[in-house]
Amino acid sequence: MSILEVHNIEKHFGATRVLEDISFSLEQGQALAIIGSSGSGKTTLLRCLNFLETPNSGSISVNGNVIFDAADPATQLESEIRKKRLHFGLVFQNFNLFPQYTALQNVTLARELLAKERGGESRDHILEAGKELLAQMGLADRAGHYPHQLSGGQQQRVAIARALALQPDILCFDEPTSALDPELTGEVLRVIRGLAEQKTTMIIVTHEMTFARDVADQIIFMDGGVIVEQGDPRQVIDHPREERTRQFLAHYEEN
Repeated sequence: MSILEVHNIEKHFGATRVLEDISFSLEQGQALAIIGSSGSGKTTLLRCLNFLETPNSGSISVNGNVIFDAADPATQLESEIRKKRLHFGLVFQNFNLFPQYTALQNVTLARELLAKERGGESRDHILEAGKELLAQMGLADRAGHYPHQLSGGQQQRVAIARALALQPDILCFDEPTSALDPELTGEVLRVIRGLAEQKTTMIIVTHEMTFARDVADQIIFMDGGVIVEQGDPRQVIDHPREERTRQFLAHYEEN
């Protein structure tokens, strides 16, 4: 059974159709890369999965359970949105760390708030888990540093640790290296590559074609709000079937 099933998702902003009939599935432990030009709908798709946007039609299932169905108002209750977001950890383009908190506090804050609501987990345990995540990111010695004391690559690694802290079913990345200088991009990609090797289930919106080809288990090319082509990364990138895919990749290689 797929861990994620997305069926016929559409999203409109007024008369503008941003997503049209988006369907795909993802298996436990797989990494899915989504590529496409700016404005193709990639970020909007991630925002729909994280319920930062509400799809106009379609359904989303996690672990066989329908968590959203546009035709069923019971799946769209505002009181349930926070719970549904726990299925998806989201790493944004621009870090979005709280400047007044240390790296460790940024990682543990959401988990501490959740523990206060639900109980069952001590603060000491949460702090230890946060330190372990920072160590996994290569930041064990930066736990007490504030965001302004960290490089962009270090801040993004803190953001990844924060997303992992709530143990989501699926970890989502929205162009995680786009705000980084070229010399810092590699350190973030190495972390994501390591997560893929550990079979972390991930969806990665990226413009790093070589990385997508080498790390992802499957790839989706989007253009104009639709899925144009999907399949094995080496097949799609090295031998695309669709003309729109070929044009996109040719333009990417030129730049």
